[in-house]
Amino acid sequence: MNLQKYKYNFNFFNWIKKSELVELNEINTDDDPIRPELSNEFRTSEGRKIFGLKYNEEIEGVVCIAFTTDIPVTVKELELMSTYEKNGKIAIAYTLWSFKKGAGKKIMKELLKYMKNKNKIDSVMTLSPLTPMATHYHIRNGAKLIKINPTTQNFEYKIN
Repeated sequence: MNLQKYKYNFNFFNWIKKSELVELNEINTDDDPIRPELSNEFRTSEGRKIFGLKYNEEIEGVVCIAFTTDIPVTVKELELMSTYEKNGKIAIAYTLWSFKKGAGKKIMKELLKYMKNKNKIDSVMTLSPLTPMATHYHIRNGAKLIKINPTTQNFEYKIN
């Protein structure tokens, strides 16, 4: 019997410690499982940014954010409410995905740290789809459900 086959790999998540949050100019929008219809131009125009979780020159996770002064209910509202980073009081994470297990949690943690250090923003809100997967992800990662809308839901991540 080959016991090596059943041996747990305890080093599986070591890569997370060496990963870093980087700002991206563009992504492959087809990789976005939540909002693939949004162009790179939309994601990087006034008041919006793309961040990636980088490890060994590879992007392991992506989060797109917009700076606003209020909480949007739809992507159209998000587009209309987006404002320059220095004027925004709220950071809205409107799409987030990962290519590797553990990257989603790590990218949110790094984003919260970035917002605290750079922007003096108190919380990061989400504009998430109404899916059990999105709900489970945000609750499991410490977010609080703020509002359920007709097609989306908003969660809040407090910045410590």
